[in-house]
Amino acid sequence: MAGVRHLSQPFGQFPLSGRPASTRSSGTTLEVMELKTAVEVLRAPMGETLPRLSAAFAGSIPHQAVAELSNCTFAPFKFRGDPRGLRLTMADLATLRESVPASGTWQGRAVVADVELPLVVLTSDVPETTSMLVFIRTDDTPVPQEVLSDAHTLWDLVTAHLEGLRNEAVPATLAVSRAAAAARAMTISDLGDAYGTALTALLGVLRDRSLDDAPARTRAVELAVTALTELRSRAELVSALTEERVGDAFARLTESLCRVLRGRGVRLDVGPPGAEEGADRVVPAEVLATAGAVVRSAVHAMLDDQRDVGRVHVTWRVVGAVLKATVRDDGPGTLSCGSLDRRHAAERLGPLGGKAEVDAVPGWGTTVVIEVPLGPPENPREDPLTVLGARELEVLGQLARGRRNRDIAVDLHISESTVKFHVAKILEKLGVASRGEAAAIAHEWGAAATR
Repeated sequence: MAGVRHLSQPFGQFPLSGRPASTRSSGTTLEVMELKTAVEVLRAPMGETLPRLSAAFAGSIPHQAVAELSNCTFAPFKFRGDPRGLRLTMADLATLRESVPASGTWQGRAVVADVELPLVVLTSDVPETTSMLVFIRTDDTPVPQEVLSDAHTLWDLVTAHLEGLRNEAVPATLAVSRAAAAARAMTISDLGDAYGTALTALLGVLRDRSLDDAPARTRAVELAVTALTELRSRAELVSALTEERVGDAFARLTESLCRVLRGRGVRLDVGPPGAEEGADRVVPAEVLATAGAVVRSAVHAMLDDQRDVGRVHVTWRVVGAVLKATVRDDGPGTLSCGSLDRRHAAERLGPLGGKAEVDAVPGWGTTVVIEVPLGPPENPREDPLTVLGARELEVLGQLARGRRNRDIAVDLHISESTVKFHVAKILEKLGVASRGEAAAIAHEWGAAATR
């Protein structure tokens, strides 16, 4: 990349917490502190992950801003900080990602958003698409390799955690993810139509041979073509981070099911979608993640809640505007809907308007049919939990699990009186009269699974 140079001059050693490296050998206290930092980052709501990462590295990697490019379907591009005059975009990070290692660390100067800046870049190949964390430094002072190694380890943990949330379709994030995906798609479509129309009209005029000044016309055509190409590439980038082919997702699901069934003596038969079943359809990633997670839940339920299952057959296909998955076994046919409920299938499917039906025939086996709409409903129900803050959602999640105020206070490290205050505000905001009613809403909209 133009404007990139590596920094390798040695500098004083500082571990992740910012203390001198010599203290590392004095015992396990520092290691415990670093593990606590990792736990705090992983336990944070998704919207607070980047701020907590920034705070964790503030002492060891001084920076004025931090940006993230990941596989998160809710918000693949995140930015924190306000360096004066810098307008960093997802396209800037995507370009940078092509110039740094697929997994590891990099430090140096690079041109991003048309400005040359000192950077530290952490990349992780835990997800299929490399995730990247970029620190915009306050100066060029090299960061010691030991610090970079610790930072990279924590970033690997974070990306593995986010990949797990993505693949397992955690219910608490699905409604927000669906709304964000719909808004993002509409914005991209509107921008594409507006710029496409304008630039196409410009090309039509400039290609008119009746115009004079051919060199100017040629240059204008080149600029317009470049603008169209960039517009399309940015739209394709967003799609690549938030959408996936149905066939590719089914292949990943098959691999995960093979790992589940390996060693259990159960045969897996799959019916991959063909072209007519929508294998090449590109659909929102949260739809595929949800379908895959519920399929895995159904398989686990069939194996764990029944005996004598020797074969499981899995297929999925696109039918109209719905992704339909079918899981069938040759077991005793005793599976109940409660088996799926205990594995949060309804909570995962609810925010996306999906459903699962269990058809168990004693002596003949069980069939589970899962349907997930490819897009939001035309008249979606308003999520009642959007009025709650991050801490209130955490308290509501505990309420939904039937926990007492004292236990909630201990788990969230707050006072019991603070818990009572949050509970009162939750009941007021949700317009309910009891903890039980609030818990019912939490289960319906997925807050019962909040960490």
